[in-house]
Amino acid sequence: MTSLPGDSDHGGHGDPPADPPELVCARCGTRAEEPKPTWTFSVENGVRHYFCDTCARENLRAIEGRLDSDRW
Repeated sequence: MTSLPGDSDHGGHGDPPADPPELVCARCGTRAEEPKPTWTFSVENGVRHYFCDTCARENLRAIEGRLDSDRW
């Protein structure tokens, strides 16, 4: 299929996709300019909360406690 002029996969405006938002650890406030594979997140009341690798490691027991036993 051929695209019309000015049409693209980015909403039809030809603009590149927006940069991902800067990640901020919900516990300690550490910032990351790009997604980090060692960070984790939880979804609470429909909102994503990101945690840096240090906070995730320190609170691993609490994180695992929220998972169904078949997931660990």
